[in-house]
Amino acid sequence: MPPGTCPVVAQLALLQAGAAQTCGKCVPCRDGLPRLAALLERVAACDADENVLVEARALAEMIRDASDCAIGYEAANAVLEGMDAFAGEYASHVERGACQEGVGQTVPCETLCPAHVDVPGYLALVAAGDYAGAVNLVRKDNPFPTACAFVCEHPCETRCRRTLLDAPVNIRGIKRYAVDQAPADRVAPPAHSVDTAKNVAVIGGGPSGLTCAYFLALMGHRVTVLEARSQLGGMMRYGIPAYRLPRERLDEDIRGILSAGSITALCDMPVGAREMAEIAENYYAVYVAVGAQAGKTLKMENADAAGVMSAVELLGAIGDGDYPDFTGKKVAVVGGGNVAMDCARTAVRAGAAEVSVVYRRRRCDMTALPAEVESAVAEGVELIALEVPAAIEVDGAGRCAALVTQPQMIGAVRGGRPAPVPADKPPRRIDADVVLVAVGQDIEAGPFEDFGMKTTWGRFDADEHLAAEGLGNVFVGGDCQTGPSTVIRAIGAGKVAARNIDTYLGYSHKLACDAHAPAAAPNDRTPKGRVELAERPARERKRDFLDVEEGMSREEVVQECGRCLRCDVFGCGSTEGGRSQYA
Repeated sequence: MPPGTCPVVAQLALLQAGAAQTCGKCVPCRDGLPRLAALLERVAACDADENVLVEARALAEMIRDASDCAIGYEAANAVLEGMDAFAGEYASHVERGACQEGVGQTVPCETLCPAHVDVPGYLALVAAGDYAGAVNLVRKDNPFPTACAFVCEHPCETRCRRTLLDAPVNIRGIKRYAVDQAPADRVAPPAHSVDTAKNVAVIGGGPSGLTCAYFLALMGHRVTVLEARSQLGGMMRYGIPAYRLPRERLDEDIRGILSAGSITALCDMPVGAREMAEIAENYYAVYVAVGAQAGKTLKMENADAAGVMSAVELLGAIGDGDYPDFTGKKVAVVGGGNVAMDCARTAVRAGAAEVSVVYRRRRCDMTALPAEVESAVAEGVELIALEVPAAIEVDGAGRCAALVTQPQMIGAVRGGRPAPVPADKPPRRIDADVVLVAVGQDIEAGPFEDFGMKTTWGRFDADEHLAAEGLGNVFVGGDCQTGPSTVIRAIGAGKVAARNIDTYLGYSHKLACDAHAPAAAPNDRTPKGRVELAERPARERKRDFLDVEEGMSREEVVQECGRCLRCDVFGCGSTEGGRSQYA
């Protein structure tokens, strides 16, 4: 459903669709569903009291328990689950006669972007040829326009209303064109506010930490970034291969951030419990954004054998220029996410004779982006699905010789997707000189726990303002607080943290933006094909670590920008003044 849709209205639509499919043979479904829909219509129209909710729940339970087939019991069960999941919304309709605050149609691309970037605005600037303006409009909310142009998972495209006509606008591809024409380090950031003389420490120089530092600097605060590694960038440098995000392009964003004002970046500065205590005492505020830098391991025989390493270990070494040599070796990668695909494609480029990805679920269940999976297969990676690693077989010298797996079969749905269960089949032996484990990342929380920061399941605890519990001036965000996630989510956390720290310091700065979106032309609703970013041929790209994607041409980007329906001005995403409520 579009973001901001009233859950009661969405439930009513689903119920009406179910009622329309009844065969009419059983009374609970034939007569009960229309009656239940009539009750929900009253709730949706804010013309119901508590008794209506009680009657609706009782009727839904009867339909669920007495219907002869899934049409009746699934439709009723969905209503019951919704009444529990959206209890606050139902109560608001009954008690206040209105939806809960915040419910209301918005611009989908802005709403679903964790940083809430003004997507229609910068697309219009790109179409007008104002690339520097487009970069600055992105940086109003996201100081990593280049990195996101290369590696963002583009959640902004998920509910693009252009899908009603043909396909979502290629938002990431358009951003890539803008930063290709106007590199971020050549576009001056907005002028920062008056110096506040308040110093803030940021622990971690990754996407969340640098985002927070950028906005705090624009607000006039003095920021010191402490990074444990030798270079800034966090997992963008030490977790994403150069063929996806060229290091020189990442450095463009970092130079642009450091040019914002009073930011001092100190690398090779690990922070322990003692250092953290000193920092908290000597700075007005501290933002901890250390990410998830440790790789998870598998509990199986010989998991620590030579030749077995975590994905984080491999990609981290590459971040410092230490490329592996897998010439002639057989490599097995365990996992099914984007990091697993990164490891597999890296192994191909490192000269491996064979590369296999071993995953315990089906290929269609992989969490990696479909485009990443397809690219890996095109480069010669073999996908081995429904196999769970059971042991590492070693040779006489104690080195990895093979990965032994237990075949699986797909079973019942758990946690929203079918779960694998052991199959009655003999173990499988996969020849492997190297096994790369890409099954997740952990947070190195020990030193901060010693300082007094609380954790739950290894993640730092924080309140709704990202403040660490009981520590006053310490804030936390990004992967170390949410668990491993995407670059754009870390950026969104850094942006929120900067605003909350500014409020904590007693300010409410309004940041200037030198770019403004052009007036919207009448939108073009003629169905057109979506322009996709091409990739270099697999036979060429798999031999080097150069950028695999090819950007759009001016002709292509103008056509793609023209497909934007400008929901910020036209339609239910607009508000008075032509901007959405997220602006």
